[in-house]
Order: sequence, then structure tokens, then C-alpha cells
Amino acid sequence: MPSAIEVHGLSKQFGSVRAVDDLTFEVPEGRVTGFLGPNGSGKTTTLRILLGLVSASGGTATFGGRRYANLDHPVHRVGAVLEATSFHPSRRAEDHLKSVAIGALIPLSRVDETLDLVGLSDVARRRVGKFSLGMRQRLQLATALLGDPEILIFDEPSNGLDPQGIQWLRTFIRHQASLGHAVLVSSHLLSEMEETVDDVVIVSHGRLVLQTTLADLAQRAGTSTGMRIRSPELARLTAALATIPVAYRQVAADTLVIDGATPEWFGPFAAQHRIILYELVHERGSLEDVFLSLTHGFDAANPGLAYGTHTGPAPMSGGLA
Repeated sequence: MPSAIEVHGLSKQFGSVRAVDDLTFEVPEGRVTGFLGPNGSGKTTTLRILLGLVSASGGTATFGGRRYANLDHPVHRVGAVLEATSFHPSRRAEDHLKSVAIGALIPLSRVDETLDLVGLSDVARRRVGKFSLGMRQRLQLATALLGDPEILIFDEPSNGLDPQGIQWLRTFIRHQASLGHAVLVSSHLLSEMEETVDDVVIVSHGRLVLQTTLADLAQRAGTSTGMRIRSPELARLTAALATIPVAYRQVAADTLVIDGATPEWFGPFAAQHRIILYELVHERGSLEDVFLSLTHGFDAANPGLAYGTHTGPAPMSGGLA
């Protein structure tokens, strides 16, 4: 039986830039799949290809084995929110949904149902120009839900939401999965998704890094350790680390984390190079640590700045490898 979403060997070239590179993953029904990767890793391009908004250079992206353009009733099969919608500020929320419903041949009774589902019934007659960002996000969700779709796709849905809005979104997404729907949610922050998703698809530079369950990723984090070091001589420290096979990530202007390191290894190393230390903490890995390690901390907007630039095998606990 085919999965709800199937991506196989997908590639997309924009001039000299390969935004998606031989990407393969699947999204099952009744589960929330986090589509995770740094900014610029090809997530939005992949989703746009899925929805027929961008043509692929190679490979396939289908829903139950069929391209979006070939679905009999796509609004009843797939609901998507890819980016902020420019609502007409003078249009009332229910009028916006009615116009969409009429165009998609959806019964108008569905408008009240979706407004209630996303918690906007009390403001249905309010003009959208008076809506907060969180209310606009809910109206986008209502638009995607009008056709009562079996598959939901959200691209960075928590952007701009306050903590209360994020908590509501998590509950909403989990409820959709409990109804048997397949939900694909993209984000560049695993920390925002770890309370929501069942499975993860991690990408970097347009390529698949890992597809697994959240439970498996959590197990990886539980066995991951490292050293968090704060030093006024970070430049000297990184220069010394660059001479040996070691993986590290810079997490602040004066702080970095060395994956797999132990105090027994790093203490003598720092003394050998006469590096001043302000803080040295042996810490257990988190899901976010594993995520950053897998994607090498790449950020398209600030390459090499967010999480360090050097990666390699972790050091042996007994000394320099």
C-alpha cells in the first residue's frame, strides 16, 4: 500500500544551484512527520514541487502514487499552508473562506465548521486587517482545511507565533494525526517540533541526512555526550582543534561544544595549549544537539557562523586520535 506522500530521487536545479539533490522519503497516514533542516536546505522547494508549483528536474513527488495535478479532487485530498497569505484587509474572515469554498465547489456549510475547528468562530465577522498574526495563521489553516483533506502540509507554521499560539498549533496538529490524516510539517528548529512529531526527515544541502522515528532520534541523543567550553581564547582553541580529527560546534561568541569529548581528554589538551577556560561542562546530548550534528550546523543566511565550521570524527576518550 503506497504511503500518503512519496518522494523518490527528487532533484531540482536552479541555474548552478542544486536546491534538491536525489531526495527520497515517505510520509505515512496517521502520523506527524517533521521535515527538518537548516534554512536553505531545500525544504520549501520540495513542498512546492509536491504541490505542482515548481517543476522537478528529476525524480517524483506524489500523493498515494499520483502527482498533485492528477488528483481527481485535490482540495479534498491535500491541504497546504506554504507561506503567509496576503488576505484582503477589508474582507471578513468568513467571507474570505466563502469565496474560496465557492471557487473550489465546497459546500458553504463547511465554512462555519472550519472556523470552529481553528477557534475563529467568535471573530468570523471581523475584518482580516484587524487580525493578529496568530489569528491570520489560524485563518490560513482554516483555508487549508475547507476541503476536509486527508493530507496536510505546513511550511514553518509556527513562525511569528507566541508561546500560547505554538502550544495551540501543537495540539491542533496532533489532533489531525489522530483522525488518521498524514501531516508533514517543515521547520528549521527541531526544538519546536519535538513535542509534536512522530517521525523526522532531516535534510541538509538538499539531500536526505536521516529518516527515522523521533524515539530513535531521542535514543541517539541519550547516548551522545560532549564538552561545552567557554573561553576568551576561542580563536586559539579552534585553531588547535583544527589540527586534529574532532567535531565541534560554535554555539556563542565565546562558547563551543566538542562532540564526543570527555574531561579526561580535553583537560590535558587545554593545558598542553595553555588555553584559558572560563567554563568547562560535561553534558549529555539533546535532540537539538543531534540535529545540529547531523546537519553540520549549516545556515544558508550565515554560513559558518551559527554553529561552527569544522566537522570530523569525534575524539577518542583516552587521548588525541
